Amino acid sequence: MNEEDFRDVCAMLAMHAMLNRDGSMANLGVGAYRVADMMLEARNAEPEQEVGIVAAKPRRKKSA
Repeated sequence: MNEEDFRDVCAMLAMHAMLNRDGSMANLGVGAYRVADMMLEARNAEPEQEVGIVAAKPRRKKSA
């Protein structure tokens, strides 16, 4: 699946959620693709630096 196909799938899911939420068809396509673009941006964003106790990961002994 290429990037454009994935964007279309995200838009389809967003349309489904928007229709279930309020049933309005006004600007449905524009809104769905706007949500899809935000989903792709979030997927491609760099992960935030872990800080605090979450950053402390247990060390495990390597087996021989």
